Amino acid sequence: MTMSNVDTTPGEEQKAPTPEFRNPGVGFLISLGLASVLLMSSILSVGILTMPLQATAIDADNATTIISVASLFTGIAALIAFPVTGRLSDRTAGRFGRRRPYLIAGAALLLAGAALVLAATSTATLTAGWVVMGIGQIAAFTALGSSVPDQFSPEKRGPASALFGVAGVAGAVIGLWIGSLFSPNITLMIMAPAALGALALLAFAFVLKDDPLAKEARPEFSVREILGSYWTNPVKHPNFGLAFASRFAVFCAIAAVNAYMAVYLILGLHIDPVDVAGKIFLANLLSGGIAFIIANITGRVSDKVGRRKPFVWASALLFTVGLVMIVMAGSYNDFLVALIVMGVGQGIYLAVDFALITQVLPSKEDSAKDLGIMNLASSLPNILVPAVAPALLAIGATAENPQNFSAFFLAAAVAGALGALLIIPIRGVR
Repeated sequence: MTMSNVDTTPGEEQKAPTPEFRNPGVGFLISLGLASVLLMSSILSVGILTMPLQATAIDADNATTIISVASLFTGIAALIAFPVTGRLSDRTAGRFGRRRPYLIAGAALLLAGAALVLAATSTATLTAGWVVMGIGQIAAFTALGSSVPDQFSPEKRGPASALFGVAGVAGAVIGLWIGSLFSPNITLMIMAPAALGALALLAFAFVLKDDPLAKEARPEFSVREILGSYWTNPVKHPNFGLAFASRFAVFCAIAAVNAYMAVYLILGLHIDPVDVAGKIFLANLLSGGIAFIIANITGRVSDKVGRRKPFVWASALLFTVGLVMIVMAGSYNDFLVALIVMGVGQGIYLAVDFALITQVLPSKEDSAKDLGIMNLASSLPNILVPAVAPALLAIGATAENPQNFSAFFLAAAVAGALGALLIIPIRGVR
């Protein structure tokens, strides 16, 4: 957000200019936190719980294929929509501001997509619903994330970044809890989280003071500009490139655990498949709850000491230790301890990572577009990790040990450590 003056007509008293950063208070933070968490809870409750149920109802024998198709098309949509939505938001002119229209659109698409998922009787309809929900989440998530650098000066972004950063962790726990409350009523299991997410987004849109962008100040939006939405030159902006690479490496480590937790519990720790759902919920509840608490404490501490890098280093170290502990785990309780260690690391990382990113954005005017590119660093691992996982799991595999989880999680540990090392060369951020 830039300094803006208010035009006046003759005889009208000139108003004071809008401050560059408002640094809003607790009310804004609460609204941002609720909107971010409930948005993610609506998406993750469908992705983790209710979409698999709908896929099973459509065709139980091919449910995994249906889920894969829906996830593939939604992933492709995300890769296209994240940067373009950011570019559009940065250039949206009108009295409703640059971010508010995308919050409202996100709420509407979230509800429409959830209704399609609920009504789905075919793979095509289920996929369409999941894609619509995904685009709605991207529109709203872009607006929520952009509001942090819009509203807060760099040294005051810790608490807001922490709330925004842990939304996925907290949202997964809350979404699964809401879904379980209404089980087995599939209508309420799908629509209740979506409705809460939409209401929270609309409430934040009402609270947000979003300065309009004058039409004459809007840059030209050409085909070249659209294509440029997918690229920020890392040579010209090395800090941004390093931050992107660091985030990508860390989220590869996170994706490895999230994607293969259930399989590891069944094949690695020999947990009965009937008990896996409950054990995964408990693991996410503990690690997510700890991450949420740690993130909010760390965000404020990071602001007070004026440093980001040491917290990223500490978090990546804890990631690495936690992943090594998973490799050494001989029981579910050992696995829980490892996940708690990772939860502490994840809380520290999510508290300061987003604040650090906002300080290396190449341009204030294109902040949403650049954040859209940065979001690819956290979404691409969800596509790439499952693609390379079979090769890592096959290393040294035997008839007695057909899946080498040790090699897989050690590779994830290396990725987490690499994420910390890539922060070191970044300049201008302590």
